[in-house]
Amino acid sequence: MLKTSSSAFSDTKPHYELLDGLRGVAALLVIWYHVFEGFATSPIDQRFNHGYLAVDFFFILSGFVIGYAYDDRWRTTLTLRGFFRRRLIRLHPMVVLGAVLGAVSYLVQGSERWDGTPVPLAMVLLALLLNFFLIPVAPGAAHDVRGNNEMYPLNGPSWSLFFEYIGNILYALFLRRMPTAFLAFFVGLAGVGLASYSVLSLSGYGHLGVGWSLIDNNLLGGLLRLLFSFGIGLLMSRVFKPVKVRGAFWLCTVALAVLFAVPHIGGADATWQNGIYDAVCTIIVFPCLVYIAASGKTTDKVSSAVCKFLGDISYPIYIVHYPSMYLYYSWLWKNGYTFSQTWPVALGLFFGNIILAYACLKLYDEPVRRWLSRKFMDKKVSTSKHQS
Repeated sequence: MLKTSSSAFSDTKPHYELLDGLRGVAALLVIWYHVFEGFATSPIDQRFNHGYLAVDFFFILSGFVIGYAYDDRWRTTLTLRGFFRRRLIRLHPMVVLGAVLGAVSYLVQGSERWDGTPVPLAMVLLALLLNFFLIPVAPGAAHDVRGNNEMYPLNGPSWSLFFEYIGNILYALFLRRMPTAFLAFFVGLAGVGLASYSVLSLSGYGHLGVGWSLIDNNLLGGLLRLLFSFGIGLLMSRVFKPVKVRGAFWLCTVALAVLFAVPHIGGADATWQNGIYDAVCTIIVFPCLVYIAASGKTTDKVSSAVCKFLGDISYPIYIVHYPSMYLYYSWLWKNGYTFSQTWPVALGLFFGNIILAYACLKLYDEPVRRWLSRKFMDKKVSTSKHQS
């Protein structure tokens, strides 16, 4: 169930190996979700339709791991400054690299919005600077360089890191102080809010894939997704008692793949049906999968190595894969290709992004985090590989 990472410093707690592995599985499935996004003519005909729910799964994992890693440290040596430094060192180097790769991709694509409008270099640099600091781009602003009303037009998935940071701040200032019973009440309220938002389709999209923009009710949806999922993960870390489960990793892997691949449920006039599905997955099924995976354990060196590798690349692959998707979409749409015509390229994107993520991890992320830890933290501080 638990194993200390070979890269951990002396004060790092053992890892939940299967949670690391599942995080990597979810990140790989996100690539396929984005691949098929290029062939969707509407938000509800995506062939890998529910891949957007991976973000809710990530938030649950994050809450669970942060609660496990830090809850008992506040009473001894951990301070607010120390906690925020740890989280910045863990997360922000890849935020910066993802933004840089996004800017390079955008310039290669021709530095123009999707409608063909040219964008001055100054606006690209402004979007890059804002992405560095996770400052969202206002809808319709001149530096909304793609014209899609994304919070981070150079690297779209950065929006979930925006909410991840909010979750970390809320945890350090408020959530960690809540008694378990009050935290359970808070999570229940957030769950009711999220279910209502999903079933009533307040996003207007017919699904729960919200939070990536500041338009309409996106911000509200993103906050509800974070508050429930991060909160339930934190709550589970406090009350967790492992149960006996055989084959937990493979069971949870298959479950995630099937749940993400389920087609959109109901038509455009019955969005509540898909809303129920999204709510059930997020509020009931995903917490159960995290609990099962935390209870399981690897049984041999091969499975341990697989889970470790998947955990290592999970955050890098999530944050660096989308710039190549922008180029892929541009190529698809200009030529009107179908998936059957381009599946070898899609397969190349999949494996190419795995290689890219591993290279970024070893050549950039780990060295930068080690340097930052030496410079800003004491020698015993860990640069844990959890994406928590």
